[in-house]
Amino acid sequence: MNSRIPFNRPFVAGKELFYIAQAITFGNLGGNGHFTNQCARLLEERFKIPKVLLVPSCTAALEMAAILFDLKPGDEVLLPSFTFVSTASCLVRLGVRPVFVDIRPDTLNIDENLLEQAITNRTRAIFPVHYAGLGCNMTRIMQIAENFGLRVAEDAAQAVNSYQNGRALGSIGHLGCYSFHETKNVICGEGGALCINDPALIERAEIIRDKGTNRKQFFRGQVDKYTWVDNGSSYVPSELSMAFLYAQLEMVDTINARRRTIYQYYEHALIPLAEEGWLRLPLACEHGETNSHLFYILLKDQVTRNALMDHLNGHGINAVFHYVPLHSSPMGQTYGYAPRDLPVTEEISGRLLRLPLYYDINEVDQAKVVEQISAFFKKANP
Repeated sequence: MNSRIPFNRPFVAGKELFYIAQAITFGNLGGNGHFTNQCARLLEERFKIPKVLLVPSCTAALEMAAILFDLKPGDEVLLPSFTFVSTASCLVRLGVRPVFVDIRPDTLNIDENLLEQAITNRTRAIFPVHYAGLGCNMTRIMQIAENFGLRVAEDAAQAVNSYQNGRALGSIGHLGCYSFHETKNVICGEGGALCINDPALIERAEIIRDKGTNRKQFFRGQVDKYTWVDNGSSYVPSELSMAFLYAQLEMVDTINARRRTIYQYYEHALIPLAEEGWLRLPLACEHGETNSHLFYILLKDQVTRNALMDHLNGHGINAVFHYVPLHSSPMGQTYGYAPRDLPVTEEISGRLLRLPLYYDINEVDQAKVVEQISAFFKKANP
């Protein structure tokens, strides 16, 4: 092939470059400027979130969530092992033990039916992860959290503009964490947001975000000088990133509509192979609307997945697997986890393959992807 089809490609959707030039003209590049405030306002109004704080990454948002929940060494937090490392590392850096819970085989999200048996007298919080933009069972998770006095932080890195029962993912737990990394639907290179759904956490969140100082209160005239008052770090994003992000957020409906079209093309084109039993397609969303963040297929076993991945890459198509389960990682094993502790997670992670999906992929390239998947199975069953 003359050119490769990448797995992901960053894109410009609207006025990104114009807004970056404006930010430079405004003369405030360090953070908390015009575009940072505009992004926060847009997210708050669109997703009905009491307070949104823009941060440099979803990792930063998760770290802030762990601090806001007052997690201490020896505490435990429930989370899936099938997630990016940041969901766990934000806990470990505070001396908190991550307690990995298996996922459901249908949604690939944390299995809410296994949560209660994982709760101990050290459990303080639940960090559910909305995989591929499809929501966990937040109704049940919030019920369990209320019954046991736990806090909930949604890792909604992949779920910006996804909904469940009419509510935006990231707006349901006590806190929600968004990502605007270049691999996500709405991007700014690196960026994130902390969604504060419990108003009691807002004031302290502002302090933590501003290096542990009450600088925000000073600028609002609530104190006559600002000083160090709490634990915190530099969690304020660059104004240049926020200028880029604001242009993307203005186009969020257009972006989602385009991704939905791409997603549906794969879905419809691969139905024949699914009906023949060669692969399994993602579960349809029953109680809301997803943002079509990624499209994956599940193969019958890891050998088949790896062979298909090699076949596609050999034909210039960059298809990739996803997470190596955290409990099976070298760091995860230091917490005493062993093979087969989370059987569904281990099986799913070995069979999952993600297909190229980005804003400006065209049908010609998608057709090539589907054609080579079909060719692989025809070769396996001539």
